[in-house]
Formats: sequence, structure tokens, C-alpha cells
Amino acid sequence: MILVCHLKMSDLTILEDNLLPIPLSDLEKHQLAMNIVGKQLEAKNYEFLSVNSQLKKDPQFVCTKDKKLSFIIVKAICYPSDPRDIVISHLDKIKAHATSFNATLYYAGVGLANSENYELPLFKDSGYIINFNGLEKII
Repeated sequence: MILVCHLKMSDLTILEDNLLPIPLSDLEKHQLAMNIVGKQLEAKNYEFLSVNSQLKKDPQFVCTKDKKLSFIIVKAICYPSDPRDIVISHLDKIKAHATSFNATLYYAGVGLANSENYELPLFKDSGYIINFNGLEKII
């Protein structure tokens, strides 16, 4: 599923007051991805037990649905990288942790791109495109 989100669009080609557009930090992109995934989880009636928004600390969400425990790893992936490619450091350790709690482990890769030009970074107060195909079961 690819969504186009038009936020408050500023004209990035005109630099009013000599201000350059401000790119989103890695943490802001991560929080954006977590927000997108979190809304989907809420819509699917997941109950949040724990939320971790720190970069490089997995999993981001520990949830239950129908009394089944789920660990969800969220990654913000900027264009041109493919959000379906699972690249997670210490994946074996996370798998073992999920198994020890009898939890299902999911990956949520959220692709992000600048809506005006895919080659530009994401800027604050500008539009972006989301490429998110839902949760992918790891174990």
C-alpha cells in the first residue's frame, strides 16, 4: 500500500527569510514510522503493553491481541532502500527473546520518501509518501 500524505506544504524552492528547509532527523523519521504502525495496530485492536521509541532498541511495540503476545520491530526506511528488506542487528537475540516469552515476532518496514522529489530528504512541514505493506511475521 502506498499512501501520499500532503501535510502543510511549504514551497521548498523559495527560501523566504533566507531559511533553508530542515530535514527530519533519524529519530523523527523513526517516530513517524512508529506513529504509522501504531495507528494500524490500534485499528486492528491490538493492546499496547510497552512502547519503546529509542533508536536501535528493539522491539518498538509489545502488544497483545486475542491473548497472544506480539513483539513488533519498526524501521523507517528512506527511498531508495526497500522497506521489505529485513536488516536488523542482533536479530537472533531478538528472536530468542520473543521465543522465551512465547511471542510472535513481526517486522514493520515503513518506506518514506519526499512527495515532491524522491531524491530529496524528508523535510519538516512538507509532504511525504508512505510505502507500508503491513506486518511481516518473522517467527
